[in-house]
Amino acid sequence: MVSFDKFKIWVLCICLVCELGYGFYLPGSYPHKYGVGDFLNVKVNSLTSIDTELPYSYYSLPFCKPKEGVKDSAENLGELLMGDRIENSPYRFKMYTNETEVFLCQTKPLSSDEFKLLKERIDEMYQVNLILDNLPAIRYTKKDNFFLRWTGYPVGIKVQDAYYVFNHLKFTVLVHKFEETNVARVMGTGDGSEVISTVGNEGSDAPGYMVVGFEVVPCSFQHTPDSLKNLKMYGKIPSPIKCDPTTVSMAIKENEPVSFSYEVNFVESDVKWPSRWDAYLKMEGAKVHWFSILNSLMVITFLAGIVLVIFLRTIRRDLARYDELDKEAQAQMNEELSGWKLVVGDVFRAPSNPGLLCAMVGDGVQILGMAVVTIMFAALGFMSPASRGTLITGMLFFYMILGVAAGYVSVRLWRTICCGDHKGWVSVAWKAACFFPGIAFLILTVLNFLLWGSDSTGAIPFSLFVILILLWFCISVPLTMIGGYIGAKAPHIEYPVRTNQIPREIPPQKYPSWLLVLGAGTLPFGTLFIELFFIMSSLWMGRVYYVFGFLLIVMVLLVVVCAEVSLVLTYMHLCVEDWKWWWKSFFASGSVAIYIFLYSINYLIFDLKSLSGPVSATLYLGYSLVMVLTIMFATGTVGFLSSFWFVHYLFSSVKLD
Repeated sequence: MVSFDKFKIWVLCICLVCELGYGFYLPGSYPHKYGVGDFLNVKVNSLTSIDTELPYSYYSLPFCKPKEGVKDSAENLGELLMGDRIENSPYRFKMYTNETEVFLCQTKPLSSDEFKLLKERIDEMYQVNLILDNLPAIRYTKKDNFFLRWTGYPVGIKVQDAYYVFNHLKFTVLVHKFEETNVARVMGTGDGSEVISTVGNEGSDAPGYMVVGFEVVPCSFQHTPDSLKNLKMYGKIPSPIKCDPTTVSMAIKENEPVSFSYEVNFVESDVKWPSRWDAYLKMEGAKVHWFSILNSLMVITFLAGIVLVIFLRTIRRDLARYDELDKEAQAQMNEELSGWKLVVGDVFRAPSNPGLLCAMVGDGVQILGMAVVTIMFAALGFMSPASRGTLITGMLFFYMILGVAAGYVSVRLWRTICCGDHKGWVSVAWKAACFFPGIAFLILTVLNFLLWGSDSTGAIPFSLFVILILLWFCISVPLTMIGGYIGAKAPHIEYPVRTNQIPREIPPQKYPSWLLVLGAGTLPFGTLFIELFFIMSSLWMGRVYYVFGFLLIVMVLLVVVCAEVSLVLTYMHLCVEDWKWWWKSFFASGSVAIYIFLYSINYLIFDLKSLSGPVSATLYLGYSLVMVLTIMFATGTVGFLSSFWFVHYLFSSVKLD
């Protein structure tokens, strides 16, 4: 039976390797086959701007609406939290059928409010985001002999004192022949057949195509009133339309209508379906990422050298010399001890606010675990931009599940500080379940009221608010309490030395110890700040971030640096007879959050110069505050746990009474 199970495993592995040879499509990213003449429906996402960071609904502006009415597309939790509102649009194509001079609609005469709103959106550089077969529309512009890629196109442009709207769109749809045999081998098992639509009967010679690219060129074209007479939607405009993106002619005026039209051209491409996102995910600045990693490795090597010196030269030498002495010499030496050996009776004295420390460490473990698992899945391709919202949804899912780890770590640490006492573990587990989520929820609620007041699609709907609260209290909190119960039953970590009843007086220091703690955050920040620029650009400049492999490496290096920094600083404090190391070890590495927040302010001033209005700036600073608090909990936990292990190891080697 065992041999048969092994045989099945080997067969499964061989089949998997064979499938990879033909190409492997990740869940949620199946290709869609269209026959010639099949309808392709374009969808619209929220209007976005790097000038305000406030998304708005596409139909908040006087654009053409589809005949069947505006309908929302199914959206997941992550899409709603990101402010995406995907709706149907009047733009529709027929597969592999080129069309020109297609009339869409003529709006009613612009009211004063509509005219004013259009001018505001043009001034604020709002972009229209179209989607075809899950691909965002991409726009190419040429500057200094370089082609720049943009997703979406601007609503309009201001030239001198006149405002022009882009009312004619020239679409190019790149298609690739559907490779039936290949895809059949890839899909293998059942559910794929329900997702892939096939045209014609099996064995039909009718060609099928897949969409592998979607490009748009926006133009401003003045239609003559005579050419639009008696035209209905999708009718052909009799006069030719010359789409020249370098000239504008459709000026918007109050009490005058705006006419919209489009043309579409299908081009067969060599790009295969699995590579269709390469145009969006083209990694630029790879050398910069490698420089960031090399810089981090140098910092790690430097700190590792210091740690090695501490362990091999200082501690080992002191312990070896101490072990060689007889009892009488030891007693004499006890009177002459200096440095960390003097605080042996106080080093494990309970810190101030131990319950809060335990809750913060538990939350830090939960956040760190969520980050590691999410980035690993993203690096493996399970959370690609093709599946909108999966990154945020995955983060929420892993965060809730890892509530078990938060409860376990916080309660077990509490029992260790209390020398095995079970009393109060429920309170500690409850703090771990509510402390960080409560802070984040409070900040996000305030920001959401600002978004509601601005009528932005970035505002979380009330129904989603209720869902988030239910997820918090019906899943995350119970899982944290279960983890706390397991931690309460687990054996506590026993201290290697006894704690004196009377605390030892800490000698006066030349420099405030907290100054050293705050300065320690510069080293972890040095390993992170280059990658931080790419992350900030993705969040606020509308760029796609998909170098999760680099991010995973940088995160591992950051964890190592935080552990080393906290360990070295804890040893330095113990050497000057400062036994209050608990909170300092947490903030030694957690202080990197201060420098990240300062960097965020610097990014706001110098890189987001165009960010307009107090609402936009408040939103930016609010989201940045949530981000730095998250980083502080995670990095502080790494520093504390490494220092706790170091202190426990150090004093378990000492044989002092």
